[in-house]
Amino acid sequence: MMTEQGKVLSALLNGQFICQVSDEDSWRFLKSRDNATKLEPHLNLLNRTLATTGEGEVFFAGYLTLGDEERKVLLQQFQETTSSLVPLVEWLLLVQQASESDMPLTMGNAIRLNELQTVIEDTPAYSEQLEKISRYRLFGSTSVNLDGQLKQVFKKLTDLGYLMKPNPEKQIYLATGKVEHLFEVIRFIDETESLSLSEQAEAAIQQGSLL
Repeated sequence: MMTEQGKVLSALLNGQFICQVSDEDSWRFLKSRDNATKLEPHLNLLNRTLATTGEGEVFFAGYLTLGDEERKVLLQQFQETTSSLVPLVEWLLLVQQASESDMPLTMGNAIRLNELQTVIEDTPAYSEQLEKISRYRLFGSTSVNLDGQLKQVFKKLTDLGYLMKPNPEKQIYLATGKVEHLFEVIRFIDETESLSLSEQAEAAIQQGSLL
């Protein structure tokens, strides 16, 4: 049986973002300075180190040192994230507008799918926006009805780790810490908008806190 330390180490090395929403037990484990310190040598053996985002509330494995191979991986990750930004940002805006919220979606926020669907169905502009979003390659919906489009978008976001569904019997989703990482990438790109994509990627790699 895998130990708690082994479970956390495996999750980190698999590229997961660990937060209180996505995995509270592992998050509490990492919030302990002693546990984090004991885990670090195991990560270091594989050229990894424990990194955080979201004001220290989200943990992930970053590279300890950067060689050519690590740079290639980080460049690819950055490019994949930026290629998904438009559909992700449009989805975030749709949720914020439909929820009539002054604040964007953040880690721990709950989205009740049925309530969101009702608002979108009652607002033609939102329905058109959802259809456009669902057609992006990231989501790849082929459904002609709103219910199918919305479920496909939420399924993909759950698969990607931006959302989680605590209770399979209920249509309630929670935003995870990966949303916080997404916002950091967006802020970084906004700050470096004069740079080309490759220059932005290199700057992000140098900064080290984003990837």
